[in-house]
Amino acid sequence: MNLRKNTALLLLVISYMIPVRLMSQTNNQLADLIDRDYSGRADSLDYVLTNQFLNTTRGIFYAIPRSYSNASSETHYIYWQQAHALDVIVYAYERLKGSDDSRLKTYKTIMERWYKSHANNWYHKEGDATGFYNEFTDDMCWICLTMLHMSEALEVDTYADMARTIFDDYILPRGSRGLDGFFSLPWKDSDSDHNACTNAPGCLVAAKLYERYGDGSYLTVAQDLYDYQANVMKTKLNNDGRVEEPPLTYTQGTFGEAARRLFHITDDRSYMTMAYRVLYYATSNSRCTHEGLLRDEGSSMDQSIFKAVLIPYLVNFVLDEEANATYRKRILNSLLANANALWNNLKLDKYPKTFCNYYWGSPIDDSKVPSMGAMVSGASLMENVARMALALKDDSDGIHSPALTSERSGEVGIIYDLSGRILNHQSSSITNNQSSIQRGIHIIRNNDGSTKKVLVK
Repeated sequence: MNLRKNTALLLLVISYMIPVRLMSQTNNQLADLIDRDYSGRADSLDYVLTNQFLNTTRGIFYAIPRSYSNASSETHYIYWQQAHALDVIVYAYERLKGSDDSRLKTYKTIMERWYKSHANNWYHKEGDATGFYNEFTDDMCWICLTMLHMSEALEVDTYADMARTIFDDYILPRGSRGLDGFFSLPWKDSDSDHNACTNAPGCLVAAKLYERYGDGSYLTVAQDLYDYQANVMKTKLNNDGRVEEPPLTYTQGTFGEAARRLFHITDDRSYMTMAYRVLYYATSNSRCTHEGLLRDEGSSMDQSIFKAVLIPYLVNFVLDEEANATYRKRILNSLLANANALWNNLKLDKYPKTFCNYYWGSPIDDSKVPSMGAMVSGASLMENVARMALALKDDSDGIHSPALTSERSGEVGIIYDLSGRILNHQSSSITNNQSSIQRGIHIIRNNDGSTKKVLVK
């Protein structure tokens, strides 16, 4: 009898050990695919975003570079896009914790000013005490998601509590149950149009509110909104991975992330199956890609920022050890291909006016006015790929593994930071040991008077 009990116990222990071992093995395999530390590249694009597009006083982002005389007027109706522009800064803040107090303070100030400016909300409603009310339901959903992220990063309740208030008072009351029996949210107040661009982020907000506050009513809402969207996909879209028609990267990403989180809340594997179906569709189907890269979805402020919404959720899937290993690898390879294509097509000689194109497989057309949406999408790509690389390397060999390709320069001369301030008078070179040098693109003035822009990591 004892022998049988011991054998059963041993088998139980082994059954728990095998998944852990497989997870570790998968993470190591994914880490081996990472070719470099992308932090320096992320730092550089973050700087372009803030240097060229940020209204530092208000903490909001202009639709076009602030050097243009019409930057303010062009930005009047830019509200939901502000959520995704700031989200890049929030991810950067999380990545830099414990390593760059000066930039952390700057980024925290940007977040606080963005909040006080109500994210440039152009809509005003009598009696709205929040300042974030808008007639577009999805706009408020995007703002709520970023405020929840801010609270996670800053470890405060202020922004999450506001997101909860907006959801409870302004978003959820608009919902209704249709003739099909499914509960959903309308695109606008007093509107009969119920679409994916509203219900996907609405589902994700509800799931995140449940995770933070533990109120079961939020889980019910999240599952209801998920069921509505899943039914649309089943009955109207052939259940082929499209969240809407035409398939757009931002709704593919948001619904995929909502499904992934619902899996972790409920342990229902069907949610995870949906997550990789819609996320993989976005990175592999020709409706969402062009020549192996995420396609140009359009030049409007709405269209150009779609990819910025998708990218963080692709990375979350890659880093999720409960996700399918094959799809994690495929999506990781897609992210790296996009990040390297973007970097290789940037006009670094024009830094800090190094603007991202709508399509990462080609350089920007200098005759066109640069777009904040395109810049945010590119910065989001690099920032989140940097997050992915750091997480996977920390899980295996560490970020200083030989698998990471150094991009430091051995040029001799004075090193200047991104704004032209001298960093190190005494330094004769940039070496791998000079951790005090801020990462990103820097200028080296050589002893012969010539200058060169280099990437420091």
